Amino acid sequence: MSQPVWFPGDVSATNVGRFMAAHGISDFEALRTRSIAEPEWFWDAVAKFLDLRFDTPYTDVLDDSKGFAWSTWFTDGTLNVASNVLRHDPARTAIVWEGEDGATRMWTYGDLAAQAKALAARLAADGVVKGDAVGVFMPMVPETVAALIGIMSIGAVFLPLFSGYGADAVATRLEDAEAVALVTADGTYRRGKQVAMAAVAAEAVARCPTVRSVITVGRLDESAGNWPAPAETAEAMGEWPVSVDAEHPLFIAYTSGTTGRPKGTVAVHGGFLVKVAEEVAFQFDCRPEDRLFWFTDMGWIMGPWEVIGTLANGATLALFEGAPDWPEPDRLWSFLARHEITILGISPTLIRALMPHGDALVAAHDLSRLRILGSTGEPWNEDPWRWYFEVVGGGRCPVINISGGTEVGACFLSPHPVEPIKPMSLGGPCLGLAVDVYDDDGHPVREAVGELVCTKPWPGMTRGIYKDPQRFIDTYWSRWPGVWVHGDWASIDADGDWFLHGRSDDTIKVAGKRLGPAEVETVLVSHDAVVEAAAVGIPDEVKGEALWCFVVLTEGAEPTDELRRELTALVAAKLGKSFAPSAVRFTSALPKTRNAKVLRRAVRSVVTGKDPGDMSSLEDPATLDAIKAAQ
Repeated sequence: MSQPVWFPGDVSATNVGRFMAAHGISDFEALRTRSIAEPEWFWDAVAKFLDLRFDTPYTDVLDDSKGFAWSTWFTDGTLNVASNVLRHDPARTAIVWEGEDGATRMWTYGDLAAQAKALAARLAADGVVKGDAVGVFMPMVPETVAALIGIMSIGAVFLPLFSGYGADAVATRLEDAEAVALVTADGTYRRGKQVAMAAVAAEAVARCPTVRSVITVGRLDESAGNWPAPAETAEAMGEWPVSVDAEHPLFIAYTSGTTGRPKGTVAVHGGFLVKVAEEVAFQFDCRPEDRLFWFTDMGWIMGPWEVIGTLANGATLALFEGAPDWPEPDRLWSFLARHEITILGISPTLIRALMPHGDALVAAHDLSRLRILGSTGEPWNEDPWRWYFEVVGGGRCPVINISGGTEVGACFLSPHPVEPIKPMSLGGPCLGLAVDVYDDDGHPVREAVGELVCTKPWPGMTRGIYKDPQRFIDTYWSRWPGVWVHGDWASIDADGDWFLHGRSDDTIKVAGKRLGPAEVETVLVSHDAVVEAAAVGIPDEVKGEALWCFVVLTEGAEPTDELRRELTALVAAKLGKSFAPSAVRFTSALPKTRNAKVLRRAVRSVVTGKDPGDMSSLEDPATLDAIKAAQ
């Protein structure tokens, strides 16, 4: 069992420390216990502490009269998230942006409000009304933030779409939501190339008769856009932003399904604002003087998370276009130094990809302004975690390793910067979240791997799957009555620290013995010759499933049979002879999302020849050919 490597300093100086002091709570674990036992007290206290603005006060914090699955929050309250993110000093910096071509821009909160209002006026003039869905298919540029705020400000519902989608994926989501408008860009830059988006958008819109308005940002060619100038703002709009019910839909975020159809999860104004503002304030200790950057795309939940969480707390949001290691392998580190980023978020896979470039590239840049490191997306293995902590953060920044999901509307698990942190740990339950780990019989289990579950409602949870309530029940509520089963393997050690072990639907069963792929991958990447790995279960007549491993080698390593035997023996030695891989294949690349999450089901589908389901989040289809060619 590992020991903590980071310890808090002055707790009273943190946001969560100030909240504890305001409520006479001296111990963080006491706060965590009370917040879970009394969620209505906690979320009401959070909204007041963070000065989140309700135009009409709510009469009740929680209404669970229809059951856990259909709980609602902040009854009778009205508000608009747009009002809450634009309420700060207009002269304060809201956004800093850097393009891959070296271009930079800065917007104040006043600039952002003017841009958002101009877009809102254009949408209203085009007939977009409260409740209409509007797609946002854009790269990470300042106008993307203005688009989200402008859409929500008139009570419309935004659909964040991954900027790397093809026309089919965009059209599927626009059709499902019956979108009436689309905000897009002519293109973006990635690895020195212009990536055209307008043609993709046009092809998608041609398939969606409900879309009657397309607004385009001219990123590659300013003359190619029709983005409204703030001077065009219609002063006759009346109330702006409009006030909506706390349960009014804010956005529909589509997650990749294991079948052919993605799931549209529904976030609402009141619940998402309060939950995400609390996370960014308490888990990441974000303050007005901070600059927060998360390496993400707006099509992943971390996009809306960073926009609303950062701006609701009056801080500065940093945006980045392009790849983290192009045109030079230190692009990300130079960006952090140049823009004096204080809070950084990244995925473990991306850290594993950047590590081979070496410590010197990181040390060459002044990262002394960094004070919080974040991560999410998948489980860590220890060497990359320590490299992130020691080399990137200088051993002085806590690694706030969070886990939740699109349908969670934020996080289930997180360390807080007021408690000691162990390598790879997720700390414990997020404040106000009644999460647990269950065995196969539905009983809480400790010091063993089990299913991550939640037993009480929380504000950020999806209000179902869009237009498919039965799929919502079948996906999350069908295993144990009144219990949300998330689909992650988790464990709690003897000290009460929580760890993740991969998706339970990725579980491998070899001769009846259950194995998480992350366990295997951690062993494989501990070998000096391996930089990345993916472990999958392949149907086997004798064992039920056989363990197949795909590995990407470090530069200069030779894909020999001797190395294959070494890796097989290493897994057997670490995990037991029964888990010796049936196959170890060398590949040049693994299929990933743009946010660097490995798509194991894509690997499995290539090997088995079966339909992989929704692959719209795959960054590079050529990686499937790499798996086919693996030796």
